[in-house]
Order: sequence, then structure tokens, then C-alpha cells
Amino acid sequence: MRRGPSLTVARTVGRLSRRLGRGGGTSAPGKVLLRIRPGAIERLAADLSDGTVMISATNGKTTTARFVARCLEGAGLRSVANGAGANLLSGVATALLDGAARRPPPQVGLFEVDEMALPEVARRMNPRVVVLMNLFRDQLDRYGELESIAERWSTLVADLPDDTILVLNADDPTVAELADGRHRTLFFGVDDPHIALEELPHASDSTRCRRCGHALIYERVTLGHMGDWKCSSCDAARPARDVAIEAVALDGTRGSTITLRTPSGAVTASLSVPGIHNAYNAAAATAAAIALGISNEVIATALAAGQAAFGRAERITIDDRDAVILLAKNPAGANTTVQTVLLDPDPLHLLVALNDRTADGTDVSWIWDVDYEPLLPRLARLTVTGDRAYDMALRFAYAGVARDRIEVESNPGAAFDAGLAGVPDGGSLYVLPTYTAMLDLRAVLARRSLVEEFWRDG
Repeated sequence: MRRGPSLTVARTVGRLSRRLGRGGGTSAPGKVLLRIRPGAIERLAADLSDGTVMISATNGKTTTARFVARCLEGAGLRSVANGAGANLLSGVATALLDGAARRPPPQVGLFEVDEMALPEVARRMNPRVVVLMNLFRDQLDRYGELESIAERWSTLVADLPDDTILVLNADDPTVAELADGRHRTLFFGVDDPHIALEELPHASDSTRCRRCGHALIYERVTLGHMGDWKCSSCDAARPARDVAIEAVALDGTRGSTITLRTPSGAVTASLSVPGIHNAYNAAAATAAAIALGISNEVIATALAAGQAAFGRAERITIDDRDAVILLAKNPAGANTTVQTVLLDPDPLHLLVALNDRTADGTDVSWIWDVDYEPLLPRLARLTVTGDRAYDMALRFAYAGVARDRIEVESNPGAAFDAGLAGVPDGGSLYVLPTYTAMLDLRAVLARRSLVEEFWRDG
């Protein structure tokens, strides 16, 4: 299955796509291959001697996959991955297609998979490990309510082979309740008592028990609806953690240091990505690596070596100033990004970019569930851009920013220049874009040779 005309044709499509400037060729080759050879994904996956790992979540898939990739590399395992973030069936097929051309061949498949696409991808590939990290409200026009994804995931778990290992977030009530008692399960979570929100955020999503429908009670809330939870009526409660973050020291937007408890001892690592959300990503990656039999020593080194993925706390230095790109594409993620930005002590120069394309979700009403208000006391300059720039401008106007202090610039390159122009030497421009807005901004920076094209990143 590694050679043949169908694979050659599909690979040619990818090369043409890049040459013609139509994209990175991260999905089109897979679409062509699946049209020519509908069973190609099963055949290519069967060639991976050490199986496949699938990672899915609303937030954090790409960063977690990068951590796991570092773990595999440190363990001496050759992997193939969809590192550019093409996480539908076609993107997975493209990655497998690329892997089939390598010599020596890859041993492990590592794939981040879209929440709705996961059941179909898993059905075709019989994964060795499935990592389910979180579920938050996102792209309602495409996914529907969060519960619909939870039901699909529940069916997925029931259909997995008996030897598949589940890695589940104990702190997310919806995800934790997917454990079925049939599969070996590793739970991860955050146990540091100092990491807690003052209260459950108003935009929290999963606040009722999936078993009986009664309200959940929280001893501690860490992120969105995640934390130390239990049902107010039945015996559903946060499960014991196999991998737990016992201490987190956050260092602004530059990173953090975490200490994890694992079945075989402690792991301490300094991460180059910031915020409690990335601590969760590191814990999920640690649990996945343990499921693959990778040692704590390798995991610690891999976590420390992991770098920010494109647009996910990516720091770009331009002369004596930094641009920090922090993807913010749904209420939970954007609220966490706001909290992370506030860890830095300096006046805030913000560029906020809002698009409403298919990959973002066409309904942008979610911006009214984001708590931008805590940014305002330290706001030095605000620039907004994107297809829905005026919607974002209106959101900040209602938050209390004077309209003459909001600069609206529809062109992403001009908006970036305007935002950066006001940043003093040694300062940072914080860029908070939705997904396609982030790609638009990075395309501008790539043309200026400030970053690699996203499909070359990592």
C-alpha cells in the first residue's frame, strides 16, 4: 500500500496546491486519495507497527499532540502526524499518505481529530490510545449543543476495541463520565489547590450531571466548568487521577512550571507555553505517553522541549517588540486567554481579530459570553480587525471602551502594523484571533519572512 498510482496522484495534488498558493496541501491529497481508494486509510493505518493515538477536544488538541510527538521522539519512536492541524478525515488521510513515503517507515500514528469527525476516524483505524480532553460550546452552527457531541463520543467509546486505552479528563464532568468500565482508563486533572477561580463562570457549559440531570457542586473550579466536582443528587463525582498536576507556577505569557504525580513518580517540567489550559494539555500528553509505555524521564524532557504551535501562544520578535498570538475561538478558550494575558504586568496593547468563516463558526454571538472587561483597566491601545471587526468593536464599546479609542482596520496586515506601532520598545502586542483570522495574520507575517507557513511549522 506504500506505492501505487493512486498514492502518486494524491501526492501530486498536494505539491500543486502549495505551488499554486492554494494552501499547504494538508487536506486535498487525502480527499483525492479517499475518492480513488476509499479503503486507503484503513490499509495505511494497518502498516503502523505500534498503532495510532487520537487526540480530540474542543480546545488544546494541537498543543497536546505536539507534546506527545516530543515524547515519541524522545522514546525513539518514529511517528507520522497531522501537525498542521488538518483534523478531519481528509487531513488524517493526507498525513498517512505522507508517512507512507518515508524510509524507514513511521511506527506510530499521532492524530489530532475534530470532535465530530472522531467517531468515523476511530472506526476506520482502531486506535491504540484515545485521548478525550474537554468539551466546550463551540461552533454551534456546525456541532449543535455540546450534549450532541457527548452522545457521539459515548457511542464511540462503546464501539472501540477492548484493548484501546482511554485517556480522560477527570475535571471535565462530561468527559469523565465517558469511562465505561470495559476499557483501561487513565484519568488526568489538576490537584493544585491554589489554582482556582473565584466562582463558576457565567458562561460555563457542563453544570449538570449526565447520569441524573441534577446540578453539579464544585469544591474548586479551575477552567470553565472543569474542576473538583460532584453531583448534588447521585454518586457521580470526579474520579481519582492517575496523572495529576500537584503544583503550577505561572510565568505570565511566557510559560509555566508544573509538577505532576504519576503512577511511577513525580515529573517536573518548565513549559514554554503559558496558562492553566496548557498545564492541562501537558497532563493529557503525560497520560497518553504513559499509556504508550514511555518513561517519566523521557516525558519530563519532552514537555520542557515542547514549543508553541502556530498561533497558540506563539511569540514573534520584531525589532525590540514582541507579538504574542493567542488563539481565542470560543467563550471558554477566550476567557482563559484573557486570564493568561492578565498575568503579564505591562499596559495592554491588544489586536483582536474576529472572522465568521466555516472553520470559525458562522455565529459570532459567543463574543458576548467572553469576559473582556477585566482587560480594560490596563488597556493602552485596542485595534480590531477581521471579517466581523465591527461586531468586535461593538462588543468592546458595550464593555466600556470609548469609541474613539477603538481602531477598526479591516486589512489584517494594516491592523497588525497599527497595533504594533503603539507598542514601546521591550513591550508586547497581544493578538487574540479566531482560527481563520489567525491564519490570515500569519500569512501576512509569512510573506514578511517573520514566521514559517503554518504547514511547515513544527
